[in-house]
Amino acid sequence: MKRSEINKALKEMEEACKKYNCFLPPFCDFTPEDWQNKGHEYDEIRDCMLGWDITDYGLGDFDKTGFSLITIRNGNRKMKDKYPKVYAEKLLYLKEGQYSPNHFHWYKTEDIINRGGGNLLIKVYNSNKDESIDYDSPVAVYKDGVKTIVPAGTDVRLTPGESIYIYQGLYHDFNVEKGTGPVLLGEVSQCNDDNTDNRFNPPVGRFPEIEEDEEPYRLLCNEYPKAKD
Repeated sequence: MKRSEINKALKEMEEACKKYNCFLPPFCDFTPEDWQNKGHEYDEIRDCMLGWDITDYGLGDFDKTGFSLITIRNGNRKMKDKYPKVYAEKLLYLKEGQYSPNHFHWYKTEDIINRGGGNLLIKVYNSNKDESIDYDSPVAVYKDGVKTIVPAGTDVRLTPGESIYIYQGLYHDFNVEKGTGPVLLGEVSQCNDDNTDNRFNPPVGRFPEIEEDEEPYRLLCNEYPKAKD
């Protein structure tokens, strides 16, 4: 993924957050130069991978398969004594025409909330014991406290203000309903680990390889320099 694409996506998500009055924590505004001077007091941001996360899933076509995210708060399951938070919160931004691939989580459960913009479509499947997709069995869906049973492969629609509970082992993907425009999402979940807790089907990458065609506007959550001693 080109750095210029990442910079553009960052700026678009910043504008979406402003549009829907979703104010970001100070570290989201740090420049690469700012990070060069940050000491160990910012270790939680580094170790828990807080901040910007732009991905094309290693497929090289961000406008077709990609997602823009910000991790606002999180713990660290590998460093529980230092970072004991058992919860996480994210913002997510998906443009019309973009797709976030099918996956489930072994560990975390999450609520996905439409915070504003278009209508989100989440296709849902159960998983089999061997972790393959169950294309046949009906799926339990929980939207804002209401349980329904839907056929496998149903696109669950979330209009602004609506949310869905994603439980362990539930395959799900993300699309925007055509003609409704980009959508800003919230995610509240158990402690998040994007390095180990995503089971994509079919397999894709999670973090992009970056082609440096211009200077970075912001650093991504896996790019922070070590603390200045």
